[in-house]
Amino acid sequence: MKTVVISLGGSILIPGLENHRIRDYVPVLKKIAKKCQLYVVVGGGGEARRYIEVSRKMGIDEGTSDEIGILITRLNATLLIASLGNDAYPKVAETHNEAKKFGESGKIVIMGGITPGQTTDAVAAVLSERVNAAVFINATSVDGIYTADPKKDPKATRFDTMTPRKLLTIVGGTGLGAGSNNVLDIVAARVVERSNIPLIVLDGSKPANLSDAILKGMFRGTIVSKSGKNPFPV
Repeated sequence: MKTVVISLGGSILIPGLENHRIRDYVPVLKKIAKKCQLYVVVGGGGEARRYIEVSRKMGIDEGTSDEIGILITRLNATLLIASLGNDAYPKVAETHNEAKKFGESGKIVIMGGITPGQTTDAVAAVLSERVNAAVFINATSVDGIYTADPKKDPKATRFDTMTPRKLLTIVGGTGLGAGSNNVLDIVAARVVERSNIPLIVLDGSKPANLSDAILKGMFRGTIVSKSGKNPFPV
């Protein structure tokens, strides 16, 4: 059974508590977990950014603001675990070692943030190394990596494939402030380059996109690897 790590953006899973997608994601994650060992790292989303904004307005430093954001990612992770029931390991993994240990159960392992200054994408990238993942998936709000932000630039074009080195040049200018929201951060990109684990960036707003990619090898997105080959289906 192959191992898959998914970085599930908080803005995808829980853009706000009133319009979350947890109910839609639960059956999809359960379906995927029948075919592979699954690890999911959950972001903070809109709720985390709201807390961080309040924190900054109160003059609280970035490190502490990051700690607050991490707590929200773990709260989101707890909500997902409870929704998955017996299919998920019952505790949020707070370190990579814990996640690896929890994976021995064969259940879906859920994480949130770990360290201030490190996004959940970076957490997921390192986790992919630690558990020797066959593929690392970044489920985000766009359908791949573009030459520019497609939400702001209508002329932006999507890459079907790219090398890890090219990815580094694209994300090299992104910031690491608390609550930063980019397609991928520089730390995660560097880990992708050194690990040689294929990265897939795809649109996570429709949960079925994940199961179609992992189980059928069908998806619209960007493959980041030296070979450019589709690593699916698992």
